[in-house]
Amino acid sequence: MTVAITCQDLSAADLRQAAARTQDAKMARRMLAIALVLEGCSRAEAAEICAMDRQTLRDWVHRYNASGLDGLSDQPRRNGPLPRLSVEQQAEVAVWVDEGADLKRDGVVRWRRVDPAPDRAQLWRLLARAHDRQAAAHAVVPPPVGASAASEERC
Repeated sequence: MTVAITCQDLSAADLRQAAARTQDAKMARRMLAIALVLEGCSRAEAAEICAMDRQTLRDWVHRYNASGLDGLSDQPRRNGPLPRLSVEQQAEVAVWVDEGADLKRDGVVRWRRVDPAPDRAQLWRLLARAHDRQAAAHAVVPPPVGASAASEERC
């Protein structure tokens, strides 16, 4: 089932003019694909002409219907995973780092992951789990025992 283009603010000619004016090549390609559909071209043909998949064009039509031309631009992306600590927890850890450890108060000369003070233990366990998950995600898996050099060459 095709998704109808309900955003009728711009005609196909207007979309082509906007595509010619933009500096964003990806956005221009999306505008041209939608202009082709508005002119009566099939979704599959429009997608192929504009070097995208039919399903991708469908997704861009959804965004165009919802937000107009602004929906055709790439949204900013976050680099990396979401932080596991809240803003308050991050601020508390920053204070700990700035203060440093105190032998009388904390029972240690310097902070290490293995010796947190009792009131800070829960947060340190959270930090340790986050570190362990990150390390596991980047671990290199060794080849199975008994794998020959010939099997490695085939891969």
